[in-house]
Formats: sequence, C-alpha cells, structure tokens
Amino acid sequence: MNQRPNLSTARAPLNLLMVEDDDGDVKAVRRALYRAGIEATMIRAVDGVEALSIMRGRARPHPSIPYIVLADIQMPRMNGLEFLNELRKDCSLKQVIVFVLTTSNNDQDKREAYEAGISGYILKQSAGQDYRPLIETLDRFWNIVSFPDVRPSEE
Repeated sequence: MNQRPNLSTARAPLNLLMVEDDDGDVKAVRRALYRAGIEATMIRAVDGVEALSIMRGRARPHPSIPYIVLADIQMPRMNGLEFLNELRKDCSLKQVIVFVLTTSNNDQDKREAYEAGISGYILKQSAGQDYRPLIETLDRFWNIVSFPDVRPSEE
C-alpha cells in the first residue's frame, strides 16, 4: 500500500488562493499538495480582477480567513503587480500574506513586488520540477506564523 505522507497532521489546513492564468501550473500545485500529503483548501483566480473579487467576498468560493495568496506576475486583464497595488490599497486586505510565483526574473518586477509588501518572490523554475519543495515550504510557513484577523471588505 502506497500511502501519502501527512505533513499537516493535527495542524490547521493550508488555505491557499492561487492567482494564476496557466492551467498547467494550477494542476501542478494541486498535485504537489496531494503528493506531499498536505491538507489544503485551494481556490483559483485566473487574474487579479477575479482574485480581488474573491477576496472582497463578492465572488464564491471565498477562502477561509486567514489565507496565503500565491500570485503570478504575468496575467491578462490585471497582472500580478497591478493586483498587489490594488490589494495594498484595501484596508481590510493590505496585510494578507502574498508570495509571488512567476517565470519573470526581471529585477524591476522583483523590486515592485517587494515594494508592494510581498513575503517572497519565487521563480517557477526554482520552485522544484513538481513544486513540492515550494508547497512544503508554504505549509511550514502556514503552521508556524501567527496571522492577523482579516475580514473581507464591506465596500
């Protein structure tokens, strides 16, 4: 019998909002969660507009609060940097934990993302072929960090 390891035993399940337009990357992250045995709720938004709608409680499904956002930079309609800037303008969301997961190795993108208060900038090509190292790191982060109480905007 081939059982998956359970890294999240007796800990709070990871709540992840993935802002990503690439179906392959979304599937890879879901697969990595499963293979790592991490109990998680993952919601996907295809761009920053949809992500903000979800986070503000205007769309369903809405992630359990608190949660971690994993956002790409290069997306249609509203890219990751525009999303970060809008997110940080919203008083009820500006403290949300955001990691960027992108193919962009552009120093300007990195600077702008960090200036917008991200917790980390991760290159997809450095996240491991199957994203498992990334997912295990996020799970550890989730279970050792104390999060503020965050509520969706009423605006």
